[in-house]
Amino acid sequence: MPNKNNNRIGRIDEEFRKELSQIISFELKEPSVTGMVSVTKVKVTPDLKYAKVAVSILNSKNVKETLAGLKKSSGFLRSELAKRINLRNTPELVFELDESLEYGAKIDSILNDIMKDIKKEN
Repeated sequence: MPNKNNNRIGRIDEEFRKELSQIISFELKEPSVTGMVSVTKVKVTPDLKYAKVAVSILNSKNVKETLAGLKKSSGFLRSELAKRINLRNTPELVFELDESLEYGAKIDSILNDIMKDIKKEN
């Protein structure tokens, strides 16, 4: 039986990720949220009380301010989610920074530098 519940939670995670991306991109009018905010992952607790929202923030004036703006807007985001996704309870949103995209870009940059050095030597 737990497998069925895992599938349901997985579907909820994905649905939340899609809807939050839309809301943040097109409806959030919080001035402190700058740059491109991507919702990379959502993990809802099995009791549907909390949803951990991993966001990647690119080209922001201030990443900390943007994250704080998202946290400040969590009430609005949660109520918008409640309108779009029909669940008995809408989980409380907990935002955290996902630095994997930034990390990947840094690794790419390092690899490019190494490749340039190798080409110069040959």
